[in-house]
Amino acid sequence: MLRLNQLEAKLQALVENQLTSVLPGLKNEDRVIQKLAAAVKQNIVEHKNKNVVAPNVFTLIVSPDSASTWRGSRAIDTLKNIIISACREIGLVFESQPTITITTDETYSPNEVSVIASHKLEPVEDTQGMVTGTENESEANNAIPENAFLIVEGVKVHPLKEAVVNIGRRLENHLVIDDPRISRNHAQLRAIKGRFVLFDLNSTGGSFVNGQRTSQTVLYPGDVISLAGVSLIFGQDNPPSRPDLGGTAPLPGIENDRSERPTATLDKKTVEAKTDKYKKTE
Repeated sequence: MLRLNQLEAKLQALVENQLTSVLPGLKNEDRVIQKLAAAVKQNIVEHKNKNVVAPNVFTLIVSPDSASTWRGSRAIDTLKNIIISACREIGLVFESQPTITITTDETYSPNEVSVIASHKLEPVEDTQGMVTGTENESEANNAIPENAFLIVEGVKVHPLKEAVVNIGRRLENHLVIDDPRISRNHAQLRAIKGRFVLFDLNSTGGSFVNGQRTSQTVLYPGDVISLAGVSLIFGQDNPPSRPDLGGTAPLPGIENDRSERPTATLDKKTVEAKTDKYKKTE
């Protein structure tokens, strides 16, 4: 039996018993719990086999000062166990072990945190064997995902308005990242059938999505991309539905929530602040 109304209480008890001992300086743990509970609730899906599946990819956005504390302790493993225990106790299941990534935002205060949750997916068959040359250019131009963007290193918002977006150190790229870890031509985003697909261009440092190295992967809102260690977050306002996850009708306990949920939750204030900052630098 699904008991979503108990999720926050379960998280509260586990955080107080386990996480505060690992992070003795943790403040505003209630805020962490509330945002974590909201991210889980907003991204659960009901599969055709009637299992209610919890998200299994989590990203915590924190200040640069707090990041070392999170990464330098047992906090990530402890928080992962807390999420697993709390979700299972209320009747949610996981398709795979959750992963947690810590990324930073220089505009955040030391006690501020945001939580992004999504589902780890393998590349869909539609992208296998796709030709990346000009013959598919017209199809891609007809299917550019709307309102998509990348948050680069937690600082800059780069709107994705082209069907093909080249990323690398070379000045000819659409998104230039001046970092020695990045290859001259590192990766490419290509719009295919209404989705952006990330292609690694045989880069030296590799391309990773949610901690998994990839050569070709469909992107979903909330995905954390690492290009040789340089962090980007893929986002999209009002993303399209995801047929791969089956029905997503409102579930018991969240009757007041909207049924048309995106697959990840990105703090609105963060996006607005970053967008304003980007516009000022244009």
